[in-house]
Amino acid sequence: MSRPPWFIDELAFAGRENLDPKHVARYDEKEDAGAAEEVALLRRHGLSGDSVLVEFGPGTGQFTVEVAPVCAHVVAVDVSPVMLRALREKLDGHPRVELVQAGFLTYEHAGAPADVAYSRLALHHLPDFWKAVALERIRRILRPGGIFRLVDVAYDFGPGEAEKRLGAWCAEYGEGADGTWGRGDVEEHIRDEHSTFTWLLEPMLERAGFVVENAERSGVMSAYVLRAA
Repeated sequence: MSRPPWFIDELAFAGRENLDPKHVARYDEKEDAGAAEEVALLRRHGLSGDSVLVEFGPGTGQFTVEVAPVCAHVVAVDVSPVMLRALREKLDGHPRVELVQAGFLTYEHAGAPADVAYSRLALHHLPDFWKAVALERIRRILRPGGIFRLVDVAYDFGPGEAEKRLGAWCAEYGEGADGTWGRGDVEEHIRDEHSTFTWLLEPMLERAGFVVENAERSGVMSAYVLRAA
């Protein structure tokens, strides 16, 4: 589909590491998505064997693999061809999972509205203007009453606290190694990614047509269960 010249290049905002085959190959060693707990949470909020779920930013697919057996169909949408290649190998042709190379702003949903949308550690790749556009697009693919589970870095403090709070976050990490996140990874995230404040993100969610059913804010990480109005 042709895009206007002012439209964002989502691949350029995918994050350096997510286009790096070496990083992708060791991602599962460094990151635990808590996939089983996430699936259990969604089942408590209505995910069933008849559900259609759209996942934005599946990465290497820890959640994708866990959720596929308990719903009817999963559409895994990722802008990174490297991540999708790793996920395709892991799925080995799973019949309930459809892989789509696209992003929040370019995915075109076909068929009946989805019952569930899921995104973990992906929305922060977009600047706030584009986050707002993405959230409205996610709402449009969901049926009324559908669930959106969003987990991401969203800062639950004010700008005046940023230096102290972000410095403390960085200080929690050491030098890092192939199997761990290091201080440099966190510094790169703060510097180069587009994580926002909760007090900016939450009005975006409400304006997009979501009702916040549950919010967990830990200062840096935030997790939401959202209902499509």
